[in-house]
Amino acid sequence: MEILLMQKVDRLLRLQKAGVVAVVRAETPEKAEKIADAVIAGGVTAIELTFTVPHADQVIANLSNKYADDKNVVIGAGTVLEPATARIAMIAGAEFIVSPSFNPETAKICNLYTTPYTPGCMTPTEIQAALTAGVDLVKLFPGAVLQPTMVKAVLAPFPNLSVMPTGGVNADNMADWFAAGVTLVGAGSNLTAPANHDDFAGVTAMAKEYKAKLAEIRAGK
Repeated sequence: MEILLMQKVDRLLRLQKAGVVAVVRAETPEKAEKIADAVIAGGVTAIELTFTVPHADQVIANLSNKYADDKNVVIGAGTVLEPATARIAMIAGAEFIVSPSFNPETAKICNLYTTPYTPGCMTPTEIQAALTAGVDLVKLFPGAVLQPTMVKAVLAPFPNLSVMPTGGVNADNMADWFAAGVTLVGAGSNLTAPANHDDFAGVTAMAKEYKAKLAEIRAGK
């Protein structure tokens, strides 16, 4: 059990080191994998492959195998609504589980298999429920609605809270989120937008922009 707990901590630390989690959605498994590859090539090494992608578990398995030797890469599953999907994702190789909302049964199965669970929360009540269920990292969602001021507000009563805002995060406002006290950010449509036109080189360029901005923020520039 101690080894498994160390595994969970290792995954959380790798997520924190990555700083940016790319939320990957696509109409086909093949396109989703290409987007993930393009993002990783640009230096954003945490991937949240959503279960809105057809056969998402197969894509997770492919990515997990492809990047098994690169310890900077962390492959997780997103849009996980219930424990059955969470378990399918974990069997496929997902190293963390993300949900748009908090589901206590999903928290239980993730705790059982010592896998980080990051549920979407919007209110202090939801945050407290998630923390009580053993959640280590809360997804503040939707970020575009809540804004960085929400982070400062919830960190007052929950000073040990680790936060990942998702929705509305981009390279231009990342600094505001980190200044407010987030642990890392989730970036979706803005980061992967060039893929709408099958411009995967453009996705890599966007990922490089996010990576460079993160480096600036962490260097205090």
